[in-house]
Amino acid sequence: MRIALVSPYSWTYQGGVNRHVEALAEEFLGRGHDVRVLAPFDPPGRLSRGMHRAAPEPREAPDYLIPLGRTVGIPSNGAISNLAPFPAGGVRAPRRELRRGNFDVVHIHEPLVPLVGWNAALGTRAPAVGTFHAYSTKALPNHVASALGARRVFNRLSARIAVSEAAAWTGRRWFGGHYEVIPNGVDLSVVPAGSKPVGEELRVLFVGRPEERKGLPILLSAFGALVEHVPSRLTVIGAEREDVLRYLADPEMLRHIDVRGWVSGEALHRALHEADLLCAPSLSGESFGMVLTEAFAAGTPAIASAIAGYSDVVTDGVDGVLVPPGDAQRLAEELQRAHHEPERLAAMGRAARKSAERYAWPRVADRVIRVYERAIEAPEPRGALERAAHWVGVRPADGMSPRSPQRLPSLDPEPADPGDRRRRAARRIGLGAAGVLGVGLTALAAQKIGVDNVVASIVRSDLTWVLVACALMALSLFFRAASWYWIVRAALPRRPVRRRDVTSATMIGVLMSATLPARLGEPARAMSLARRIGRMRETFPVLLGTLVSQTALNIVALALLGVIIVSSTDLFHSSTEKLFAFSLVPLALLLFVLLAPPLMRRGGNGRLARLGASLQTALVQVRAGLRVFRNPRRGAAATAAQLGAWAIQLAACWALLAALGLSDQAGIGAAAAVLFAVNVTAVVPATPSNIGVFQLAVISVLHTGFGIGTADALAYGVILQAVEIATAVALGLPALVREGLTWSDLRVQALSTAPVRLKPQPARFE
Repeated sequence: MRIALVSPYSWTYQGGVNRHVEALAEEFLGRGHDVRVLAPFDPPGRLSRGMHRAAPEPREAPDYLIPLGRTVGIPSNGAISNLAPFPAGGVRAPRRELRRGNFDVVHIHEPLVPLVGWNAALGTRAPAVGTFHAYSTKALPNHVASALGARRVFNRLSARIAVSEAAAWTGRRWFGGHYEVIPNGVDLSVVPAGSKPVGEELRVLFVGRPEERKGLPILLSAFGALVEHVPSRLTVIGAEREDVLRYLADPEMLRHIDVRGWVSGEALHRALHEADLLCAPSLSGESFGMVLTEAFAAGTPAIASAIAGYSDVVTDGVDGVLVPPGDAQRLAEELQRAHHEPERLAAMGRAARKSAERYAWPRVADRVIRVYERAIEAPEPRGALERAAHWVGVRPADGMSPRSPQRLPSLDPEPADPGDRRRRAARRIGLGAAGVLGVGLTALAAQKIGVDNVVASIVRSDLTWVLVACALMALSLFFRAASWYWIVRAALPRRPVRRRDVTSATMIGVLMSATLPARLGEPARAMSLARRIGRMRETFPVLLGTLVSQTALNIVALALLGVIIVSSTDLFHSSTEKLFAFSLVPLALLLFVLLAPPLMRRGGNGRLARLGASLQTALVQVRAGLRVFRNPRRGAAATAAQLGAWAIQLAACWALLAALGLSDQAGIGAAAAVLFAVNVTAVVPATPSNIGVFQLAVISVLHTGFGIGTADALAYGVILQAVEIATAVALGLPALVREGLTWSDLRVQALSTAPVRLKPQPARFE
């Protein structure tokens, strides 16, 4: 049989899909089939490093590989996907090679992935089989794919394979159709078959890329607690020394860690065999986990996250242990238990080797060949109308009845604690109520003022001045990022701080503040930068302290705005004086950070004493963020940039007054008063982006202090907030994409900073 195996991922940046394709090709070649693999290929060199932020593996192209061109590293699903976005390699090459190859069957891996997967399905005349590897629960990208025609493309497939129930769930949930579950395979002949070497230490192995999604920070947090109680050693494969150092609070921990970088083949199999445990603490997005089956083949049980793809492979308590994803405390406890129960660990190792037999490549390849035969024998369309329906993709080519997408229950585990579900529900209800409240406040104001009048004012605004305000607002954010850069450089002089990382974190923080309630943007930007700088436990509190430095500069800016207001209006003597009382909140926070550490007393061994000591230590770290004011050059640069950002925002507020034709009636003093009011009321926001409260503050200032009509004042408030949100989204979303993050990822990163505590345990658990 002449077989084409198509992969959309770069052959020189190996991942699970390409390892699957390569092993399948070798198995088929060994059986005498004629096999060709079509995949992008990135040769070594500066261009490849620049397009991927990492050098490709020094791999020679095998004889059966047909290269399709270069790729670009694209953040996706918490990882980096190396895809061919160029028409030459992603569109023309796969269609050309498939048409000239005279294949009996074309096997497309990840047909959902553009551009190679789609064009292989659309460009082949031979029967096509698609294997779906991914597990995806996010609605937006899958709905977008369906809108672009994914369901019609998949109907061109003569058979569909899913590597796990999780991958099949993805296909059935979002695209419909019929799927046969055939897992990834493992080569049982290449792993060592002897008994494991005996040692005093618990040998823990991690294999994976240094990405948050793979859970390396969670493992390092758990391992840091483990070594205090158990003689243990961690081997990290797939990451470099710098990647590990980023997540270590104490560099001395490296004495207990072997960092080997990326290894494969015999070295990987030997490491799997020598380990007592494989640890796979991935947080999400795993559809199968090939490294689990490879560990099983070596007789090594696994402690893995209880996520959809891993739960298909690991039988909890038999050949491994499943723990809640992101739970470093539970992971540390299970590692400690493994050391104290060697007989149980050995029994799981024997069960793991037996479990691996289910995934032997000969068994997997037999099932794949049967799918090929079924695809080749699929009935040909009859008549021109049926052929057209097949070609367009409105009728499945597999000959089965059409099956639409189904609403299926999630495969992700529910929290074990019912209280977690109640708290999650309470948070969602609270967020929804806050959003409804904000919109309701704005709607109520508009109703009392007259919706027609407000709409008329908005429509009458000058678009040119609105665009000028948008540009100024965006520019002010870059000035704020520059100020923070100098503050961070002073606070962390020995850490690698880059301007682009600080700028990205700033934009992410602004986006979080604009789209979520409370002051979530502040810790979010500190968290985003901490992951880039490294040693998150150590640097995160210091970065929070740098935000206090910016708060101090903001207080100075508010005072200067007050001078402008006093010199141009009697607003301080009006009924809006309550707004200005809120300005004392940041000042109180600053005084607390400065004065609390020396006033707190140490001593005692009780719980409250330990809590007080921890709080004092954290506050001391936070105060390190104020060091910029001891450095005249950096302090001056930070102050100038921060006050410059406020000046630019002031100009943006004035530009919007000009847009509504109000600049003659309310000049720079009104712009200063509005900027003062919206920033002061944002200290304790009640709703996402303070919607409702924001508009009421603007109306109060402009109408009471400057005599502007309520309709124009509300229109101004609506446009000003729209400009702020649009700027935050326009600058924040690219920053999230650059970092490969989602809103939920920021929460997950915080998990690795939580302290893990273990108690001394006897030789066996009761």
